[in-house]
Amino acid sequence: MSTPDDQKAAAQGRQIAIVIALAGLLAIFAPAITRLIGASPRVEMLFYLISLAAFIWSLVVTWNLWQKTKDK
Repeated sequence: MSTPDDQKAAAQGRQIAIVIALAGLLAIFAPAITRLIGASPRVEMLFYLISLAAFIWSLVVTWNLWQKTKDK
C-alpha cells in the first residue's frame, strides 16, 4: 500500500518526465518550427533556451525529489 507521500512523489516524477520529453521534442523540432512560422534564427535560439531551461528545471526538481525520498 502506498502512502500519500509516495503518491505525491510519483506524481512529481511523472511531471518531471513529461517536462523532459517536451523539452527534448522542442529542441529537436526547433528548426522545423522556426521555418514553418517563417521566423528568424533568433526565435530558434529562443526555443533552444526554453528547452535548456526546462532541462535545468527538471534536473533541480529531480535532485530535490531524490533528496526527499532518500531519507525514507
